[in-house]
Formats: sequence, C-alpha cells, structure tokens
Amino acid sequence: MESGRAVTTIRDVARVAGVAVSTVSRVINQSGYVAKDTEAKVKVAMEQLNFQPSGIARGLISRKTGSIGLLVPDVANPFFSDIARGAEDAAIAEGFSLFLCNSDWQLDRERMYLDILRRRWVDGVIVAGTRSSESDLLECIGSLPFVVVDRKATQMGSSVWSNNEVGALLATEHLMSTGCQKIVHIAGPEQSPSATARKTGFLRAMSQRPSQSALQSLLFPGDFRYEGGYHAALSLLNSSAPPDGIFAANDLMAIGVIQAAESLGLHIPQDLAVVGYDNIAMSSYVSPRLTTIDQPGYKMGQAGFEILFQIMHSKTQNLTDQEFEPTLIVRESTRSILLH
Repeated sequence: MESGRAVTTIRDVARVAGVAVSTVSRVINQSGYVAKDTEAKVKVAMEQLNFQPSGIARGLISRKTGSIGLLVPDVANPFFSDIARGAEDAAIAEGFSLFLCNSDWQLDRERMYLDILRRRWVDGVIVAGTRSSESDLLECIGSLPFVVVDRKATQMGSSVWSNNEVGALLATEHLMSTGCQKIVHIAGPEQSPSATARKTGFLRAMSQRPSQSALQSLLFPGDFRYEGGYHAALSLLNSSAPPDGIFAANDLMAIGVIQAAESLGLHIPQDLAVVGYDNIAMSSYVSPRLTTIDQPGYKMGQAGFEILFQIMHSKTQNLTDQEFEPTLIVRESTRSILLH
C-alpha cells in the first residue's frame, strides 16, 4: 500500500513536458497563444502524471474559479436557508459552485469569512442579512463583485431587498384592525437593518393610534430565534398588564410566542393575536397557522445571483436595486374582524 505519495503539481507537468509553468497555465486556462505541438506535449504530460487541474490552478492566469461565496447570518433560520437555495440553484444553472458561510450574527466572523472568500479567489460574493456598516463592508470586500440581499444598498453597491418598514406597518395595522388594545413588538437583533426597519414601521403605525402614548414601552428586545420569542413572550404574558397582540420581527420568534402562550394556558387568537414576518414554510404548519408578512427568500436569492452574474460579466458595473413588495398573509393566529 502506497503512503505519503506526493501530489502532482503544475510544476511537475511543466518539467515532464519541457515547457515553462506559464505555458502549462495557458493550456489549462485556454488563455493566450500556445503552439499546437506544445499544447499536445502538455496534455500528454498531464495524462502521464494523472494531473487534474483544480479550480485554483485554472485561475492562475484568468483569476476566474467558477465559484461564488454566500454569507448568511444564521443558516438555521429558514428565511436565510431559502435565500441560499435560491442563490445556489441559480448559480448551478450557470455552471457556478457556491461556498456557504455562516456568521452566526457575529461581526468578527462576518469579516473573517469575507477575507477568506476574497483570498480564495471566488468570482463574486452575495452578502445576506449583513450587520456591517457600509464602509466596513466595502473595506472587507475590496474590489470583489458583490450583491447585498435583505438590505437596501445606498452607496455601497447592488441590492435585493423587501421594504421591511412597509411590511411592519401592514402587520401592526392588521393587529389594530382585529381589535387588539395592547400591541407589543418583539424586535430583532440590534444593528440588523431589517430589524431596525421593522421596528420603525411598528412605531410609525402605533403613532397613528392616539391611545398609545408611551411607544417605547411597547417594544421588547429579541434575537430572531425561536428561543428568543418564547422567553420574551413568557415575560410579557406573565406581567401585570399582558398584551393581547404581539408582532414578532420574524416567524421563528412568532412561533416561540405561540408555544409560550399555549404553555400558559392561553388560547390563540382568542386571548392573544400573533403576527410574524418572512412567511417561512413552518408558518403554515404550526397550529394555529401563523399570520405573517411574506417576503420571498428563494426568489430574492435567485435575484441576488442573477444580478451578481451580470456584474461579473460586465465591464461597467452598473448598480442594480431590485425590490420585492411585502404582502400580508392572514391565517388563524389573528382574530377575525367579524368577532369585534
């Protein structure tokens, strides 16, 4: 049994073929002029050595690897999983592979992965749900083509996004329309642009309701995770003045709210109306089914790659801003207006 066998390199191929390393690179990349007989020598040497050029080897001259990076903050969150699936399916259709990186909502990990992707010579990057400032993001990405998903870019590049403020306004107004008297918003992580926009939309809707004066008291911190919604709801519902309506900043937290309410013997929506955000598949499986704001993660991921593909193949990197309109999906977790 052989062990410790050396890996065949591009230099080995050049030595056997009797040519320069740059000549082997031109053959691998099909870039630049190589005489027919010289090209044949290189290919014979590659066959003799059983040399299989890697993506990095093929990119030595062209700087193209046929791969892109996708950075998400939480791969366990079904909304970001949908974005990843949409981006990956679109990438595969164009012959690209995709490297998935999970930052776990940590800025230092986000920067680490962006640096790794840049050094691995990926052809472009999709950044979803980033918490980085625009200046930090631009510094980390450098000259690499990129698209931001789930965030509207102002000066930093192309983006695919949904109007989170409008979506939150729809969610809050729906709770008002069903007769809820005390509505609380369980917010998303700090520094998350989508969470900030949803909080702004909630406050905007509540400011139109004269009976609600102390708006800040109607906000509760959250983290976009099921456990965060569950524990926030336990705290709120065990208080001396519990809410009768909760708008959670995403579906995972909203499902946590439903589970917490039921553990306390409350009935949804009779005792508590609940609205989420994202319309993940799970929102239609939970009982009662969750009223939510739809934003199409899969289509947003597809659009992110399609825009990145255009940027990577264009000498003039025109900025593109694609917006998806949020939609209210009414299900059984909110009361029928006919009851009031």
